[in-house]
Order: sequence, then structure tokens, then C-alpha cells
Amino acid sequence: MFTIEEFDREKTKILKYILYKKRSENEVRNKFLSTINEELLDEIIEYLKEANYINDKEYIQKTVNNFITLKNLSIKEIKYKLLSKGLNKDDIEDYLYENKEELEEYEIKSAENIIYKKSSTMEKEEIMQYLLKKGYKNDSIKQAFEEEQ
Repeated sequence: MFTIEEFDREKTKILKYILYKKRSENEVRNKFLSTINEELLDEIIEYLKEANYINDKEYIQKTVNNFITLKNLSIKEIKYKLLSKGLNKDDIEDYLYENKEELEEYEIKSAENIIYKKSSTMEKEEIMQYLLKKGYKNDSIKQAFEEEQ
């Protein structure tokens, strides 16, 4: 067992970590597993989830919004980046499904940006292969090339 003082001390450490930058449950668990007793860590994480300091669904939404604002990615790349953060696959799938239209528009815009950047140094075929390798859907690529004309 652990004392209330221990709980509060460790909870404060974790809170500082989360408040500095939003984190997923998995990121918190990985960061503190080696320094905090697992049972205590589980309790603190549960407490922080109930208090909404840790909310993986919200985290997915914020992370995707950051990607959309800052990067050119395919929907597949977004999915892999979220999975690599240890987020629940079903939560990711749900989010992608619920925001399908918006994400497909973003993917086309993303492909357009890449086409625009690469067209001075690469042929159309090379750009298409590049986009396919990055996980862009054929339809998105085709549409992006049409918009680019």
C-alpha cells in the first residue's frame, strides 16, 4: 500500500508532465512505470482520467488538428502516428470514421501541397508513386492532380 502523501507527491509529478503538454495514457504510463509503483501509477492514472486530465479521445482530436494545421499527411499516416503513441485502435478508427469527410478533404489538400512542392523536381509519375508510398488513396491523388491543373 501507499500513503496519501505518496499519492499526492507522485500525482503532482505526473500532472506537471501532462500540463506541460497533453499526453496520452500510454505516454504517461511509459514515462513513469520505472519510477512509480505500478499499482500507485494505475490509481493516479484512473484519478487523472476521472478528472479529465487524461482523455485519449480528446488527445486524438487535438493531435489530428495539429497535424492538419502543421503537416501534409495521408489519413493512413495520421492513423499510424496515433497508433505509435499507444492510443486505442478503436478510438482512432471511430475518430477517423466520424471525421471522414473533413479528413478526406485534408488528404486531397495535402496531396496538392506535395504535388506543388515536388512538381519542379519530379515527373507526374514519380510524384504519384511518392504519394502512394505515403499512403494516399488513389482517388485523393487523382483529385489533387485535377485541382492542380
